[in-house]
Amino acid sequence: MSILFVFPFQNIMPEPLKEIFNPSAVSAISDLVKQAYGAFDVRSFRRTATAGLSDLELLPRAKHIAAALHRHLPSDVPTALDIIVRALPKPPEVEENQEFSSFIYMPFTIYVAEHGLPHFDKAMHANYELTQRFTAEFSIRPYLIHHQERTLETLHEWASDTSHHVRRLVSEGTRPRLPWASRLPAFQKDPRPVLALLEKLKDDPSLYVRRSVANNLNDIGKDNPNVLFSTAKKWLKGAHPNREWVVNHALRSSIKRGEQGAFAVLGYDRPASVKILNTTFDPPAAKIGSNVRVSFTVKITSKQTEALLIDLSVHFVKSNGTANAKVFKLTTAQLAPGEHIELRKTISLKQHTTRTHYPGVHRVDVVVNGRAFDLGAFVVTS
Repeated sequence: MSILFVFPFQNIMPEPLKEIFNPSAVSAISDLVKQAYGAFDVRSFRRTATAGLSDLELLPRAKHIAAALHRHLPSDVPTALDIIVRALPKPPEVEENQEFSSFIYMPFTIYVAEHGLPHFDKAMHANYELTQRFTAEFSIRPYLIHHQERTLETLHEWASDTSHHVRRLVSEGTRPRLPWASRLPAFQKDPRPVLALLEKLKDDPSLYVRRSVANNLNDIGKDNPNVLFSTAKKWLKGAHPNREWVVNHALRSSIKRGEQGAFAVLGYDRPASVKILNTTFDPPAAKIGSNVRVSFTVKITSKQTEALLIDLSVHFVKSNGTANAKVFKLTTAQLAPGEHIELRKTISLKQHTTRTHYPGVHRVDVVVNGRAFDLGAFVVTS
């Protein structure tokens, strides 16, 4: 018997995000499991999974539901893993940014991460299936730590899988510094096993996968910058534009940190002979919630053509009065002697969950080939 599930949170982004895991989601999870395991005690599971749920944040809610699954699934873990796999509906045909309904599978991935380690083959099969519905980038990490050789061997096979979700797992799951996840110290120290996987995926037909490859290489560069630079240089030889994009995206953090090795790879290693003219801030003082437009001119002062990589660095004031620089990409240009380029950037002062604005003097630099030129400052008021 097949059952159609209409998740109450599909196509809607709840506010706050933790409300993805609500009693309706618990009911949907129980219906999935019941379809695969007739003896599943739906009522008892729902009572256990919803008890105290509203007091928890997003990840603790998912872990709480996973603990309820562990309590109500068979104690024999291989049997429970088989049930989880059977409970999964057909993978969605989406490229990325799946509907938030895919979060319903997060408790399943937590179960696999916490209980599957002694049962490698069954657990890895569950990861393979789960990553095609949600993502197994978090649940595969314990296997990389405790079963590194076997997991890497499996990932080398998955790098050629027909599913782009599975191929992405190969690169995303091995990121040494994956956000929201524990780090992989072995790969931070020696990234060569990861690079061997990325080599297989650097020209993947899916942008979804290539973006993950770039993010992984970007992670590697934070601990091993010379590995990043040498890999990027090698990949750029005879590169297709798709691979050029991967390299540029992988170097983005290194460029923002002003590391000269990254500028050298991209051909911007020479200090540019330029001067900055006609800087304006419109308005020079602005309230939180509004915008400031920065305009300026970069002019070549040397007698030869210059290759320029130009970014903008805004020193946002923090709550304690100190400043934290955020770098915005602007443009690249080839300018002949005496030529100039006029640039502008609108700086948003709207409050965001990722950046809170505070009153104060905000300094701004234009960064040309890694060298900062002071543009002046604007004032933010409350």
